[in-house]
Amino acid sequence: MTTIELKGLKRFDQNDLPPVHLWAPEFCGDMDLIVKSNGDWVHEGGKISRPAMVRMFSRILWFENGDYFLVTPVEKVRIQVEDAPFLVTEWRWLETDKGQTLELQTLTQDILQIGINSDLWLEPFKNEGKSEERPYVSMRYGMKALISRNVFYALMNELQPVENELGKGVGIISAGKSYLLMKDE
Repeated sequence: MTTIELKGLKRFDQNDLPPVHLWAPEFCGDMDLIVKSNGDWVHEGGKISRPAMVRMFSRILWFENGDYFLVTPVEKVRIQVEDAPFLVTEWRWLETDKGQTLELQTLTQDILQIGINSDLWLEPFKNEGKSEERPYVSMRYGMKALISRNVFYALMNELQPVENELGKGVGIISAGKSYLLMKDE
């Protein structure tokens, strides 16, 4: 298996997340903030260029009934998300107590381990009347991250025969779990 090193970004400790799931403020309205499918966060038409600001917003993001909100103990504002609010930009294989594990890192420095704290799948995405299969991984609070095109293409070199409840084909085996990405015909 190929190993790609993560680019030295500071690893984010998932235990440091604010307790958004415990907060229940009243809805305050909509905010002119959109998370683009390329991972850009755009506020009032301008891209937020400070990574620390984007990371901070991503830590207070909440998903509820198909909508995304930024939540604090006293405010809850709705934002727009084009596709998925997180984008996977780095990957590597590592050895865990569950075996070879695919570790992914998002643009906002979340670390996901496929088969341990995250799952992998393909799902159709409709854009301008066209539908294409896109790769996603699960995130906290029912959210998901889109795997960037360059990471997905690199992972295509890692495919191996798999079989699970969805059928037989090729996919990724991580932490002992099989993820079918292309079915045999």
